[in-house]
Amino acid sequence: MSPKSSLIRLWDPQLSEREIYFVGSISVHWASMEHEIFMQTLSTFESEAFNVAKLPKEMNNLQFTGVLALWKERVVDKVRGRRAKTLFQQYERITQLKTYRDALTHGMWHWSPDDLGSIKTTRVRKREVITTRFSAADLEDFAKKIAEINFCIRFPAGLPDLARAHLQEGGYISRRAAAMFTGAPVDSEGFPTGNPPKPQSIAEE
Repeated sequence: MSPKSSLIRLWDPQLSEREIYFVGSISVHWASMEHEIFMQTLSTFESEAFNVAKLPKEMNNLQFTGVLALWKERVVDKVRGRRAKTLFQQYERITQLKTYRDALTHGMWHWSPDDLGSIKTTRVRKREVITTRFSAADLEDFAKKIAEINFCIRFPAGLPDLARAHLQEGGYISRRAAAMFTGAPVDSEGFPTGNPPKPQSIAEE
């Protein structure tokens, strides 16, 4: 190292690559879910959506619970048939999983020598200390649940809704296929260079 080189010190959170991958996956899926629910709710205000002053305070998007309640009222409760049942199920799942997600996102990570197969988060909520345990399998399962919710709130009738959406778009091409056809730099797994590996490649520990 030359005298002019600066030493960069990086903190180690003591998480395995598998744990880090699924924590990131959960964050991405949850953010995508919040965005979709916000946009679906916003669309129900029609012309009002272009006048911020007329939107309810919940649409400031500072508290997801407020937007979620509006989504239930203005989207879920207005749908009928199969889509209504699917959307209501997702509303209930989101409500149940939010506590788990908040523990994951807002807690302080730590681990214990007598339980090396898991990690814990601790946070204080309304003067109550809450500790939640996560195994890598728990994180993987949670990521899958949020990914499933993401699909269901976008396509509550399943494949017919998916096919209809693709037709309305005038065709569909995945990010991986687009990178392949355009010659964009990708790694051996078909993802843009620099992205983490797929779950299959890191689950073998």
